Amino acid sequence: MDEGSLKEKKMRIGLICFSLTGLATGERLSEGLEKYGHQVFLDRKSRYIPDSITETAGEWTKRHFPDCEGLIFIGACGIAVRSIAPCIVSKKKDPAVLVIDECGGYVISLLSGHLGGANALAKEAAGILNAVPVITTATDLHHRFAVDVFARFNECAIFHMRAAKDVSAAILAGKTVGFCSDFPVRGDLPPGLMMSEAPSGTDPDVFIKAVDLDRVPEIGIAVTVRKDFCPFKETVHVVPPAVVLGIGCRKGTSSDKLRVMAEAALEDLGIYREAVASFASIDLKKEEQGILSLAEEWTVPFFTFSAEELQKVEGDFSSSGFVKGITGVDNVCERSAVLASGGGRLILKKQSGDGMTCAAALRSYEIRF
Repeated sequence: MDEGSLKEKKMRIGLICFSLTGLATGERLSEGLEKYGHQVFLDRKSRYIPDSITETAGEWTKRHFPDCEGLIFIGACGIAVRSIAPCIVSKKKDPAVLVIDECGGYVISLLSGHLGGANALAKEAAGILNAVPVITTATDLHHRFAVDVFARFNECAIFHMRAAKDVSAAILAGKTVGFCSDFPVRGDLPPGLMMSEAPSGTDPDVFIKAVDLDRVPEIGIAVTVRKDFCPFKETVHVVPPAVVLGIGCRKGTSSDKLRVMAEAALEDLGIYREAVASFASIDLKKEEQGILSLAEEWTVPFFTFSAEELQKVEGDFSSSGFVKGITGVDNVCERSAVLASGGGRLILKKQSGDGMTCAAALRSYEIRF
């Protein structure tokens, strides 16, 4: 795994400069970042530059901090630090922040180097400007594995950040960290990690030869959607978006009621909400505002299928003559969950109540190093 691979993740990036020299650097950088597929806008803050913004740098930052994946200050570090300080929430939520000197000689990764992608963006920007990237995170300096980079690379959420810090500290200290996964793993484990449980799809003979079952580290990483899967004394959870929720409801059902149902289903399963990859239903519900609103709130896509498509899905599903009479198919939530998951495994049979139904399927997901 290479942090440079994060270049493929496209960002909405805001740039701000404070001088004519900085504007020239910003224009070069904007052009280069757009060629990589990023969505970029460049603002300027100087009385000597036409069309300069009137708000302060701090106000500009406050406005764009929530809606950009990256912010780049072309000027002094002090301006950037003072501007972002009131906005910082956590490394799981903050955008990538870079500082570049106005001449374009150095690109500093200032905030959210790993989860936010600032380190990767700094390298990308430095390449465009032929500048020197300044990266200060210890795992990068020592070229060691970083669990938050690993999570971002695999488009996964991460939980138990204190344990994540301990993972990095252990690896930097030359200690061994455990690793296990509920999902197939492709690639070799990096130095410092030891397979502590067979991942899904692993040949048992290969696993037995590779693992010392009597030596399980106290600190480790578990790739899972399950909240209660903690095989180590300190366990970092890396959570893939691998769960599809199939939903059925009466017309006009509110997003609030649907949210309560969906959260209750996930709670029964002991599964993270961040594991939800998408919603699914019959095409009769493609304009159902409650589902659409909840999908927007959870930032997941909503897929719908025809009754004919759903009826062709193979499996053992709960059958309802009443539902078939209305929709043309005997079950909506289970069939749509399995179909949207690409033929995945049904992990929650139909739950129903108050005119709503919900089911869940687990789709295939491969973890890469």
